[in-house]
Amino acid sequence: MRFLRALRLVEMTKTMSLSKKIVTFVLMDYRKFFSDDVASFLRSPVREIFSKVDLSAICSFAGGYPAAVTFPVEDVKRLSHFVLEKYGTKALQYGATQGVPELRAAIAARYGVPVSQVQITTSSQQGIDVCTRILCNPGDVVVAENPVYLGALQSFRSYRAEVKSHEQYTGGGKFVYVIPDFNNPSGETMTLQERKDLVAFARANDLLIVEDSPYRELRYSGEQVTTIRELAPERTLQLGTFSKIFAPGFRLGWIIAPEPLLEQIYVCKQALDLCPPTYDQYMAAEFLSSGALDRNLTKTIVEYRRRRDHMVSLLEKYMPEGVRWTYPEGGLFLWLTLPEGIDTVAMYDEALSAGVAYVAGSFFYVDGSHRNTMRLNFSFIDESKMENGISLLSSIIRNASI
Repeated sequence: MRFLRALRLVEMTKTMSLSKKIVTFVLMDYRKFFSDDVASFLRSPVREIFSKVDLSAICSFAGGYPAAVTFPVEDVKRLSHFVLEKYGTKALQYGATQGVPELRAAIAARYGVPVSQVQITTSSQQGIDVCTRILCNPGDVVVAENPVYLGALQSFRSYRAEVKSHEQYTGGGKFVYVIPDFNNPSGETMTLQERKDLVAFARANDLLIVEDSPYRELRYSGEQVTTIRELAPERTLQLGTFSKIFAPGFRLGWIIAPEPLLEQIYVCKQALDLCPPTYDQYMAAEFLSSGALDRNLTKTIVEYRRRRDHMVSLLEKYMPEGVRWTYPEGGLFLWLTLPEGIDTVAMYDEALSAGVAYVAGSFFYVDGSHRNTMRLNFSFIDESKMENGISLLSSIIRNASI
């Protein structure tokens, strides 16, 4: 009651019914309390789906979830005991804002950079956010691929940055954002020449580059392409994550970048979370340095290659004429382009009612265009449901084209 009286926000109706008090809350308009940034927040249509639908009850191609069968459960059990034995209460204490030295050293060794150029983050999504936060003022321009990863678009807009494609850029920019390997949402990979052209563009316009690499280690065919960081280390912030190669529940990522940029991210993170989760970092460090990561990656790549190829074979079997799709060399997504005039936003409710979910492609475009596209995820759905889901989706597309 002291709390209620102090805030003066509620009235209590002293009505006793079955020995229970009924509390009536005063209806308030909270909009006047919100900051100017709130109007720029962008809701994720994917998260909206997940909040309303039981994923186990439908054929969902909507999320970017990894397959649960790739989670190294036995390694986690073994390492949980090992980490507590090795590090004791240190693993349960606050840690350094930059990340624990063991994990930073393991990442530095894997990617051939000095430890001083490694910052641990609480997920790679936080990496996108802190890069935008330290680099952009309202009105500054971020140059991005079109379509662009929705989570990045949410972050850019939350800081009131303007997002423009390469073709639209006329100045006022701070950085270029790209996922060069197995792009989310398109699944496409930039060629070496495209990466060199991007670096030349960034240098000519004095822009930094945020190279988001959540899927780079998940290659199923083709040859590795040199990273943008390797081409332009002086102006690239490269983001990585354990979410797709270990387990997303650990919420760990990293940034590899020049020290002056990381120094500002270090100060920024002090205001956000003080430090990444210490126990999780020691788990990731041991998982990486023990060789368990590479062993698990080998199995994961076999699993995802099969799922990708199975989905492509089903698209070939069921999709009506005029539907095109990408064939990604890695990652988690395929991109479908439907005949002009079919609106994947408009037909979404029908699809969900039929028991199949996808993400309309227009959500990934800065201007909401390309409403005849969609993103499909092949990693999460149980393979026993995949054929039924593609068959259902194909029928809905076929009816929409009539």
